[in-house]
Amino acid sequence: MTEVPTQQTSPRARRVSRRIDAIAESATLKVDAKAKALKAEGRPVIGFGAGEPDFPTPPYIVEVAAEACRDPRNHRYTPAGGLPELKQAIAEKTRRDSGLEVDAAQVVVTNGGKQAIYEAFATMLDPGDEVLVPAPYWTTYPEAIQLAGGVTVPVAADETQEYKVTVEQLEAARTDRTKVLLFVSPSNPTGAVYTANEIRAIGRWVEEHELWVLTDEIYEHLVYDDVETGSVPVLCPELAGHCVVVNGVAKTYAMTGWRVGWLIAPQDIAKAAANLQSHATSNVSNVSQRAALAAVSGDLTAVEEMKAAFDRRRRTIVSMLGEINGVVCPMPEGAFYAYPSVKGLLGKEYDSRRIDTSADLAEYILEQAEVAVVPGEAFGTPGYLRLSYALGDDDLVEGITRLQKLFA
Repeated sequence: MTEVPTQQTSPRARRVSRRIDAIAESATLKVDAKAKALKAEGRPVIGFGAGEPDFPTPPYIVEVAAEACRDPRNHRYTPAGGLPELKQAIAEKTRRDSGLEVDAAQVVVTNGGKQAIYEAFATMLDPGDEVLVPAPYWTTYPEAIQLAGGVTVPVAADETQEYKVTVEQLEAARTDRTKVLLFVSPSNPTGAVYTANEIRAIGRWVEEHELWVLTDEIYEHLVYDDVETGSVPVLCPELAGHCVVVNGVAKTYAMTGWRVGWLIAPQDIAKAAANLQSHATSNVSNVSQRAALAAVSGDLTAVEEMKAAFDRRRRTIVSMLGEINGVVCPMPEGAFYAYPSVKGLLGKEYDSRRIDTSADLAEYILEQAEVAVVPGEAFGTPGYLRLSYALGDDDLVEGITRLQKLFA
């Protein structure tokens, strides 16, 4: 008699692979989607969730893209690793903006920064390799590491350290399986910026232990208060042969929807990443690449205008959050996020409802104040909220005013 396959033995028992099933949905995109859905229902929701500039892409970039649509060259496949002229322009832009000398052959153009991060980890990591990840961290990093077969090792720094990890903390977390340090400055979600001296100290430690560095420089142009900082392979030239730089046009040029990022790496890593991309997605949209070429070849006038607005907004949001009893918010020195500690609001009852976690608090805030924020659980540090101040000044003030009234 033939045995009927049980749920445990049937190949159909698990419809989604364990590897993919283990991936969490992007918390920031989830919050943003929920806020937009509520707005579509007519509710006056103010969203602090999405990490994207509220400015339109500069018109000169849009015009180049429009012209590119009419050019038959852009209607066909192009090299998987990027248009040669864009790769060359990225190399020149990198030299101009950070002082790092690279060759176009070291550049791989990707579908946004997320693909660059995944491809870098997939190229560098073998199963079981550990990556030191300073926390709070952006939600995508651990998922990309896991997909690549690596192991995330969080290294936490709180507001008393300005959210910056120390060499001593990194050394305490290092094992014989550690291969890569993920380094992010300016930081998403905290806005923390490491000084040049702090970067050099970490660089010396990395070199001493023969590790790799993946440095995410997507917010390189959003640094305030004249903080002296810089790019890891420039400040630590001894690491240039063991460093991968990730960047893109999304934040600098208000081009989040265009989906153009890149990685810069030693040529063997870059070639391997391009090979992976040739099977995963092939080339990035040619129209978007032409737009990115216009962006990186132009000056930084547009970003300076956006930066001035972000600077004004960060001062407003920190000042207003500081007026809420139980909230502690350090002044961010980069990017466009505030990351206040809300531990003083937890373990209490509001409207006969007990709030014990920052996830509970974010849900309560959305329901009662119609303000969307992202809880610290998404970034590996419960007890905090992330608020993007890349939204209009009036909405920012109105949103934080609602929080002040809610917790008065």
